[in-house]
Amino acid sequence: MGFKCGIVGLPNVGKSTLFNALTGAAQAEAANYPFCTIEPNVARVGVPDPRLQILASIAGSKQIIPTQIEFVDIAGLVRGASKGEGLGNQFLSHIREVDAIAQVVRCFEDDDITHVEGGVDPLRDIEIIETELILADLASLEKRVPNLEKKIRGGDKESKEQLALVQQLLPLLEAGKPARVLEVGENNQRAFQMLQLITAKPLMYVCNVGEDEAADGNAMTQNVQARAQAEGAECVVISARIEEEIAGLETAEEKQEFLATMGLHETGLARLIQTGYGLLDLITFFTIGPKEAHAWTVQRGSKAPRAAGEIHTDFEKGFIRSETIAYDDYVAAKGEQGARDAGKLRLEGKDYTVQDGDVLHFRFNV
Repeated sequence: MGFKCGIVGLPNVGKSTLFNALTGAAQAEAANYPFCTIEPNVARVGVPDPRLQILASIAGSKQIIPTQIEFVDIAGLVRGASKGEGLGNQFLSHIREVDAIAQVVRCFEDDDITHVEGGVDPLRDIEIIETELILADLASLEKRVPNLEKKIRGGDKESKEQLALVQQLLPLLEAGKPARVLEVGENNQRAFQMLQLITAKPLMYVCNVGEDEAADGNAMTQNVQARAQAEGAECVVISARIEEEIAGLETAEEKQEFLATMGLHETGLARLIQTGYGLLDLITFFTIGPKEAHAWTVQRGSKAPRAAGEIHTDFEKGFIRSETIAYDDYVAAKGEQGARDAGKLRLEGKDYTVQDGDVLHFRFNV
């Protein structure tokens, strides 16, 4: 499954540099002028998880396959994007297709890199982006109302549910608040999701700082972190330049040595993914054998058949049971046979809720 994360922000904040670094591919042109990214660039990268390497080593797996995350680099938005300024409308539609939004915010000074607003002010930049996304959602809902009212007259119950939500959301958006602040009951979650609102998506701020501020941030990142905390969002501090340099190194040892010299313990990619997983409440399970060690991603709270369906739809349709070993038990017992001998291998049925780190082997019949 993984997840699809849209990278948004004003022009010249470091979005494309970060995208290039994170994906290790020069698919987006990073240049010192607005709209250098005309179409959304998409790339999939493996999710780093040290547990996968350990499991593969124990099982002697010939191939290691991490779960993946899809990054979508969306062109820089500007004031008026919701009304088509800066080619903004077509880019807003791309944001609707992602699972989470990573808003890159410039938190560094550099006279050689112009700022579209004339100066560096991350909180102002955040307000500009949020305003444009709110206006886009507002316009989208206003267009829906006549059609929903027509369907309700025809007796459509689903449209009645949606209109009730729209009537709650319109004054909220008009007041300049994102849709994610609305408390939606469990029974209305499906109707809410069908509205496909941009400001309903989980959000993280990615503070792009200079190389010497990557470890501790600066006054600007502190302001962004305070805002994120106040609104229940997440915040990650990254130096896109450092990530770019790391991406150019060949071995894991070289990368680790470079990180140490910068006072860092892990890459920005790892922090970004960890934050994204938290935002979307995702967990990882593993299938391990001599041929391959494979990581998979599911929503927290997923039952065993749903997890089996991530591997193949037939696994879910014909699910019988899951042979389950907790990660710690697998490592302590030095593999499946050891876990079986120690009584740590469990047979779980359709009602089993998959836990993060589970090593699973599915039995099915179709």
